[in-house]
Amino acid sequence: MFDYITRSLRGKLMLVVLATTFCALAFVALALAVYEVRTYDTALIDDLNTQAEILGRASETALAFGDRRVATENLAALRLRPHMKFAALYAHDGSLFATYPAGATDVPASPGADGNRIAGETMVLFHPVIAQGKRVGTLYLSTRYELTARIVDTLTILAAVMLASLGIAAAVSAWLQGVVTRPILEVAGVAREVIERRDFTLRARTQTRDEIGYLVQAFNDMLGEVGQRAEALEAAYQKLQHEIDERRAAEAALRIADKRKDEFLATLAHELRNPLAPLRNGLDILRKPNAPPERVVPVLDLMSRQLGQLVRLVDDLLDVSRISTGKLSVRLERVALADVVDSAVEMTRPLIESRGQHLAVDVPAQPVALDADATRLAQVLGNLLNNATKYTPQGGRVALTAQLKDRVVEIAVADSGTGIPADMIDRVFEMFTQVDTSLDRMTAGLGVGLTLARRLTELHGGTIEARSAGPGQGSTFTLRLPLAAGDVAERHASGAAAETTESAAPDAVAAHRRVLLADDNVDYASSLALILRSLGHEVVVTHDGAEALAAARDFRPSVAFLDIGLPKLHGYALARELRNHPSTRGTVLVAITGWGQDRDRQQAREAGFDHHFVKPVGVDQLLAVLAKS
Repeated sequence: MFDYITRSLRGKLMLVVLATTFCALAFVALALAVYEVRTYDTALIDDLNTQAEILGRASETALAFGDRRVATENLAALRLRPHMKFAALYAHDGSLFATYPAGATDVPASPGADGNRIAGETMVLFHPVIAQGKRVGTLYLSTRYELTARIVDTLTILAAVMLASLGIAAAVSAWLQGVVTRPILEVAGVAREVIERRDFTLRARTQTRDEIGYLVQAFNDMLGEVGQRAEALEAAYQKLQHEIDERRAAEAALRIADKRKDEFLATLAHELRNPLAPLRNGLDILRKPNAPPERVVPVLDLMSRQLGQLVRLVDDLLDVSRISTGKLSVRLERVALADVVDSAVEMTRPLIESRGQHLAVDVPAQPVALDADATRLAQVLGNLLNNATKYTPQGGRVALTAQLKDRVVEIAVADSGTGIPADMIDRVFEMFTQVDTSLDRMTAGLGVGLTLARRLTELHGGTIEARSAGPGQGSTFTLRLPLAAGDVAERHASGAAAETTESAAPDAVAAHRRVLLADDNVDYASSLALILRSLGHEVVVTHDGAEALAAARDFRPSVAFLDIGLPKLHGYALARELRNHPSTRGTVLVAITGWGQDRDRQQAREAGFDHHFVKPVGVDQLLAVLAKS
């Protein structure tokens, strides 16, 4: 039979056709198989390393603080990757820290050598977790390795195509003669070009409508299928590369956010300790026996200023929270620009005078009316003045000028201070941004004052901008607000009710009252009771809600100062009980609490409170209530 094939032209044609077709298809199949293996291995290893890097970054803090719950939650994100079998996080000492799935026992008890390895149909990876240049742990990932199945599927398809092509070639070559060689040689030539150039758009020409034509068409279809597979692989690679780029960008953003968080916490600790230090010193001075008045009065003034600084820090933090949740709001009413400027100057004058600086204020002589929240607008100007004096050296100049332009008032706060670099002009209004982050800077701050100023200005329908000629050239902040026009309206950032304050100086000295004081802060309650008793009031002090309720029914106070967060019976329930009892139905109920949101005030009114004050409360506010009771 073989001898017949080698002698017969038909046999030779059949042999040539079969041999050429087989060799070409076999080579293509081998090339595709090799390509499939390399692509699959590369993609799987890159994906594992990317996933390990992301999880490692996310777990640095959990490892540093020993937080297994957070580490387990980080690993639980792998449930979105169905091919991922197991994962584990090991501490620096090699001990098992967290697993996925939680409580899994099929993970190694200790980490192996770094890198990836294949074990049967599983690929595992041990990846170091690096934090600040130091290794803090090891991440273990185990995923399905399905290379064998993929190769089998690919080879099965190619084998089927090869068998079909060889069968057609054998049937056709039995009766084809010279006309057969041309299309077959063309097919062979296209196959060689595809292999050499990897251009799957090439096609062999169909010259006949017989089996050879069908063979050429089948070959072209096979090239199209292979080309689609190649395009799909390329698209998958591009998508994976895009995801890697996005993850890298997200990782960079997380690093910046983490750095800002650390800087903010460090600054907050520094700013809180600054007023606490002179407060402690003042207490030490006051403890000394027989301290002369000329020493006591300045100490009390110092302690009052530092306490005010602490209150401003807390208020700024609360306003930051309101900005983050979209609840910062203002209540507009007709106010005079001169009054707002006077309030802002009065707030910052002690700081300006303590630094020996010269403050110049120039506002229009004629009355200028604004529809504004006087307290909030004074806070804006106060923040700008405070910012100017902080960054201006001893003996420097600070100026506040206002002028009318069309229907707008333009208020500028200028200083002769350190100035702002050009690359920071657009960033000074961002949250927690510090122009000077060095340790030897003149002052720090939380980096929220200008953010609050911009947001409050926007709520007033105005704009604010910063200008500076550069470092050492001073800076100018310009505030533009519309003049009053039409009816007074209320403007909200998110529909939340505006915050109000209930403070008024007493019109006259209050008569002696029976006062019930309930607060679980023993020091606060004792000190307030001492003040009230020194003014001649009869005071009963309690430290939980149940005790306050029992004391009220026997004592029958005319005024009750109640904390909200009381043990045993909270302040709202206590107020309802006092309102429902005949002996205390007419008692004036005053909430003194750290809860100061609009919903807290509303809840206090619904519980029966007559007044709501947010700690710290000035004695004048309490005396005003006693005077009117």
